Amino acid sequence: MGDQLNSPLLPALVDRFGRSITYLRVSVTDRCDFRCVYCMSEHMSFLPRRELLTLEELDRICTAFVARGVRKLRITGGEPLVRKNIMWLFEALARHLQSGQLDELTLTTNGSQLKRFAKELKAASVERINVSLDTLQPDRFRAITRWGDIGTVMEGLDAADAAGLKVKINAVALKGTNEDEIGDLITFAHGRGYDLTLIETMPLGEIDGARHDQYLPLSIVRARLLDRWTLEDIPHQTGGPARYVRVRETGGRLGFITPMTHNFCESCNRVRLTCTGTLYMCLGQEDAVDLREPLRAGSSDAALHAAIDEAMLLKPKGHDFVIDRRAGRPAVARHMSVTGG
Repeated sequence: MGDQLNSPLLPALVDRFGRSITYLRVSVTDRCDFRCVYCMSEHMSFLPRRELLTLEELDRICTAFVARGVRKLRITGGEPLVRKNIMWLFEALARHLQSGQLDELTLTTNGSQLKRFAKELKAASVERINVSLDTLQPDRFRAITRWGDIGTVMEGLDAADAAGLKVKINAVALKGTNEDEIGDLITFAHGRGYDLTLIETMPLGEIDGARHDQYLPLSIVRARLLDRWTLEDIPHQTGGPARYVRVRETGGRLGFITPMTHNFCESCNRVRLTCTGTLYMCLGQEDAVDLREPLRAGSSDAALHAAIDEAMLLKPKGHDFVIDRRAGRPAVARHMSVTGG
């Protein structure tokens, strides 16, 4: 599988701003069995399957990053669990956990396939997962996801609990859609022993509708929550961009991911690999390096590592996200499902 771990010729990844890159997010497919209104249009055109990296190639790239000091791998999509034979990749990557080269292997999912895969994920050394859930109301859930069934997701959460997976709920705060439900999501998540992270919608890809109609600043959400809850700042970190508080009344943790109102670029430790082998150094910029061509250039990983080195020189200081009623196009043309959620 192309392992080159512990090689003295492979220095750790540090970008030109001195930030250590220790976190790789890997999209294994742009396909999803939902069509969430803030993520994609209802009638999406997905990539031809022949353009996708094979699971073996995804494993080889991940292994190259582990050799360069990446300590956390997150498998994403689209919906990662709809990728055929996806458990092979989890089982292959688990060897880096067993060797001590990797601290965490995890995934972000919409929960639709968890009932089927929860036990297998736990057996493959996945300990913690993120589940996207923006509402607890069945009709609203179907409206947001267009195709989704909240009952299937709830069964998936039950399966994750039974398998011993630690769950964090991710919820996108949407103006006029679920802003009246944030308190209910806190009660639900904390009542099941889950962390909850709230996320601002981001200007990625063309959707059916306008971003400014969806955008709800989390500064406003947090101010509203203070009418009901006591929020205590805590230093908790998971390696991602969320800033956490503890809700005194529930004892649970609540995270805020605020790319629009307060970006987190100064401490960015991550890069993103698409399912076609394109490496994006920033979610909010178009700078990218192709890893598929050097990957397929031969059995040696030398060209692959050279491309990764090039990417470190291109990682920007920060993103340029803006949501403006006057802007006719998204800040970034590609959809979140392409880059990886």
